[in-house]
Amino acid sequence: MATAAVATTTAAVVALLTAAPSASAATSTFTPVADTYVQDTTPTTNYGTSSLFTVDNSPVRQSFLKFTVSGLTAPVSSAKLRIRVTSTGNSASGGTWKSMSDTTWSETAVNWNNKPVIDGGTLASLGSVANDQWVEVDVTSVVTGNGTFGFGGSSTNADGAYYDSRESGADAPQLVITTGTAPTPTPTPSTSTSTPPTADPVLVGAGDIADCGTGGDEATANLLDGISGTVMAIGDTAYPNGAASDYTNCYNPTWGRHKARTKPATGNHEYNTSGATGYFNYFGASAGDPTKGYYSFDLGNWHVVALNSNCSVVSCAAGSAQEQWLRNDLAASTKPCTVAYWHHPRYTSGSSHGSTTTVQPLYQALYDNNAEVIVTGHNHDYERFAPMNATGGVDNTRGIRQFVAGMGGTGLNGFGTIQPGSEVRDGTTWGVLKLTLHSNSYDWQFVPQSGKTFTDSGTNSCH
Repeated sequence: MATAAVATTTAAVVALLTAAPSASAATSTFTPVADTYVQDTTPTTNYGTSSLFTVDNSPVRQSFLKFTVSGLTAPVSSAKLRIRVTSTGNSASGGTWKSMSDTTWSETAVNWNNKPVIDGGTLASLGSVANDQWVEVDVTSVVTGNGTFGFGGSSTNADGAYYDSRESGADAPQLVITTGTAPTPTPTPSTSTSTPPTADPVLVGAGDIADCGTGGDEATANLLDGISGTVMAIGDTAYPNGAASDYTNCYNPTWGRHKARTKPATGNHEYNTSGATGYFNYFGASAGDPTKGYYSFDLGNWHVVALNSNCSVVSCAAGSAQEQWLRNDLAASTKPCTVAYWHHPRYTSGSSHGSTTTVQPLYQALYDNNAEVIVTGHNHDYERFAPMNATGGVDNTRGIRQFVAGMGGTGLNGFGTIQPGSEVRDGTTWGVLKLTLHSNSYDWQFVPQSGKTFTDSGTNSCH
């Protein structure tokens, strides 16, 4: 891939995308300075000279494109990324495309093991794409002037989509930029497959994650690659002891690539290292005060609370510093909806660990303040409960829906005695729980590892 970026200003290119612009508008088209893809089953292979790039989930493939924009002398009014489906590239899903902050990667050196992180906002989630079709993604929010810009594609669909790379000549990807007065777009049907992403924030994650003895954390990290939003790492993040070496060797190569957007909670394995210093040193300020391990933040219309359920280390009792902080924090919140997460579940049917009564005061404080959702881990499975009060009763009026989401990557467990209120269970599938936080409701979705079929989804209104 040795060709340089090429800028042209021609009416012919504009005609592919829009009606004729006004006289004050100018359009420039750039081709990539780099494009390639990586594949999880060939982790050291570089595909920089390939005539195509692809997004897929079986095997997992991600694609990267980089453009250098220069010579613009007027403000950008429109920027479109155009990519062409190959002659055999039709797919039910054209992939999710995002911006990327890292533009230092080399297409002749990048592989699965050293790939850059697709860390920007979602630009489009493409539906079905057909052979020999140009598809278009609006990137105006990212391309604001001269500079170098990166884009990454991924997919949770096992039906891969294939696109022509810059080696294909006339079918190479294009970045089409209009400056000055923006034309009114009139795209043809073949260039309108992108759908606008939801503006609602997403909270996604799991607990019981990185274990060098399993491949589950890599499987779930791959899922996160294709899901935008804030990542909740809900305790027991690095086995066996939460030591610095466990984070370096086990967590960092997988979920570590999402560290910048992760808001963690501590589990019991972190405290196998005195003071959970491995955990607090790794996550830094994102983990809160190391003497507390609890904190809160806001996402859209939601207040989010991460708590410390290691109650023998940081008390959870009524009247304790943590419980009083929680009540004051909830009382001060101006958001209409609330979600909390911590490691040890108040309710669980898991065979390894029973329900944790010591967290009941935290649950009660959330119940008293009309919280909607609690997400936990500890048992290595997935379980969804009906809305419950703090004392074991189903309460469809004010109850909190609790999830056990301990399927982040370590060895999976089964179930023992099924507890009252348990609605859905699975102990055979690694995955992540995705919460889409609407203005006065939420959607939940269990996203399974590649090749598995178990899922669970639904929606609830806020109290």
